[in-house]
Amino acid sequence: MLQQQKIIMASVGEVMINKQVILKHFINTAPKESDMVVKTSSLSLKVEPGSNAVVVKNLYLSCDPFMGSRMKKFENPDFNSFIPGSPLEGIGVAKVLDSGHLDFKKGNLVWGTVGWEEYGVVENPENLFKIHHTDVPLSYYTGILGMPGITAWAGFYKVAAPKKGEYVFVSAAAGAVGQLVEILKNKLGFDDAFNYKEEHDSDAALKRCFPEGIDIYFDNVGGKILDAVLLNMRIKGRIVVCGMISQYYLRQPEGVRNLLNIVIKRVRIEGFVVVDYVPQYSKFLEVVLPLIREGKIVYLEDITEGLENAPAALVGLFNGRNIGKQIVLVARE
Repeated sequence: MLQQQKIIMASVGEVMINKQVILKHFINTAPKESDMVVKTSSLSLKVEPGSNAVVVKNLYLSCDPFMGSRMKKFENPDFNSFIPGSPLEGIGVAKVLDSGHLDFKKGNLVWGTVGWEEYGVVENPENLFKIHHTDVPLSYYTGILGMPGITAWAGFYKVAAPKKGEYVFVSAAAGAVGQLVEILKNKLGFDDAFNYKEEHDSDAALKRCFPEGIDIYFDNVGGKILDAVLLNMRIKGRIVVCGMISQYYLRQPEGVRNLLNIVIKRVRIEGFVVVDYVPQYSKFLEVVLPLIREGKIVYLEDITEGLENAPAALVGLFNGRNIGKQIVLVARE
């Protein structure tokens, strides 16, 4: 149940009892609920004088596979490790409660990088985007209208550059429940689908689904699936590498053996990082918003209610527990 927390009146202004999801320690395997703990602290709802920070009330939080990677100790120019003893952070939708930044006012709805907590201070508001279109669900800004949406749009249309009539294969750790394949085919409109975790021969599964071969492969899984795809690519096919979730927590990553096909079939393989395409966000909205409003995009959400249930929701990504975009409802506006 979502509950209102008590407000304490103090000399510095309103102070809120704030629930947070804290990382206990660095991990070396897939995330477990025991790697996180939910604690409470206090937070002033007023921005310090002279600060450019923004105080927000979080409404929705996005569960994303890269968050598991950030629970490991590493250095990366785009994403740093989480800090043990501090809240996790990720993409969220929030309401501005106070602001020292000229571009944000009290009452603004925003999406961007926030802490996994009920209330937070965003020290770098340049990483927040104002939400101007509220005729669609606010939760969509954690997914189809947020970072995952830009990722799919940029990887497919900007990197893969599809042509009419081409055959496209997308791999994803989208869930392990029995009805998943039926949902993908009957509700989401894919021509065919299979659960790669249940197929004994991925090469045979791909040949069954793509008897004429694959022109574009959008890779979120890597490993054995990528190896099988290389056997089934068509001449001058393109492989867009967005992620490799099957490899993130292996002590020894799986080798790819069929690399000679890159030469024989003149295949282009290109990785990308979504931050390179964030400046094109307004253009992305121009394309996607009309499709949502017209009902031409079918979008599924898996919503978990309550910040205290956020660790289980995140861990579920790596167990195939969710169907659709996994988000956490922290509070209603």
